[in-house]
Amino acid sequence: MNNRDIELFNDSLERCSAQPDFLSCFYRLFLASSDTVAQKFEHTDLRKQARMLKSSLYIMMLASSPSERAAHLEKLAQSHGRAGLDIAPPLYDLWLEQLMRAVEASDPRFDAPTGAAWRRVLQPSIDFMKSRY
Repeated sequence: MNNRDIELFNDSLERCSAQPDFLSCFYRLFLASSDTVAQKFEHTDLRKQARMLKSSLYIMMLASSPSERAAHLEKLAQSHGRAGLDIAPPLYDLWLEQLMRAVEASDPRFDAPTGAAWRRVLQPSIDFMKSRY
């Protein structure tokens, strides 16, 4: 991840956030992608979850170094681990794929470099979350 990736990611996130249904589009895709995912979110307030997701996306963007990731994501990783919500590592890959579909649908200027930037910005945090499972 480099400064250009962060710039592309941030600009795209801002465009997506300007679309009122960006996060609801993501959750529709994500929940429909797997029975396991649908069960995990069965009793979840999706409006609150969407606000937390938006915050998490910015945190992942800002947590560019391993120490920053650990500081910002450790509590989240614990709550999503085996002893918490039990979010298995493959679900993070599914999460990313559905998020990318929502980004592509919501960002009117989406292109291959933007998609690659999203992946490079998010992957270190996803790897961190998986490693704490």
